[in-house]
Amino acid sequence: MGFFKRIFTWWDGATLGTSLEIWRKGRKVGSDALGNVYYEAKKGGRRFVVYNGLNDAARIPPDWHSWMHHQIDGLPDESLPPAPKFLKPGTGNLTGTPQAYRPAGAIERGGRRAAASGDYEAWTPEQG
Repeated sequence: MGFFKRIFTWWDGATLGTSLEIWRKGRKVGSDALGNVYYEAKKGGRRFVVYNGLNDAARIPPDWHSWMHHQIDGLPDESLPPAPKFLKPGTGNLTGTPQAYRPAGAIERGGRRAAASGDYEAWTPEQG
């Protein structure tokens, strides 16, 4: 099943076409803390990533995103200053997961919100 999965799936890892392009035209330039591997074409400026797991662009860290989109020329480790110590690691896109943000009043949190002072009063037309 592994061979056919590489031909026909694109959502978890590199397809056969991407693997061939890496082998023929690409050179590995680095990887990030999530295990994603970054490549650059030997000729021209094409840059691409092979994800470690599901293909989700939200899983590319900001420094590598800037490299992928040609905002910086050199690799992030060489071209960017170190990240401040107060920064938290990224979480990716949590929409649709149990960890997604749900404000007060959301159906998943019971559908009731706290009453506000001067709460909403519905408009009714004058009877006449």
